[in-house]
Amino acid sequence: QVLLVESGGGLVQAGGSLRLSCAASGRTFSNTAMGWFRQAPGKEREFVAQIDSSGLLTYYEDSVKGRFTISRDNVNNWVALQMNSLKPEDTAVYYCAATRLIGVRLPSQYTYWGQGTQVTVSS
Repeated sequence: QVLLVESGGGLVQAGGSLRLSCAASGRTFSNTAMGWFRQAPGKEREFVAQIDSSGLLTYYEDSVKGRFTISRDNVNNWVALQMNSLKPEDTAVYYCAATRLIGVRLPSQYTYWGQGTQVTVSS
């Protein structure tokens, strides 16, 4: 069992930055790959980034490559998403999620989910 709680969302102007954090509880966190997803109003939930359990492998959705960075701390049990050069189209509710699978991008492949945090980017 992994409990996930996101924080760090908010309102930012285009070109600005935000750092999302996801605090995880559970003894299996260090063995779990973590992902970030987002869901805009009227759209399906989409993959943003994933990091493997060791933190050595990362995967990104094409539109965020070079702007977003996923990281994790297995001692303090958190995963973060640093978002730079934000665009209005990044506006969405952002979710962190846990899976035992590496390199997967479908929401159905993730077992545990946080409640989400709103990110709004104004133009």
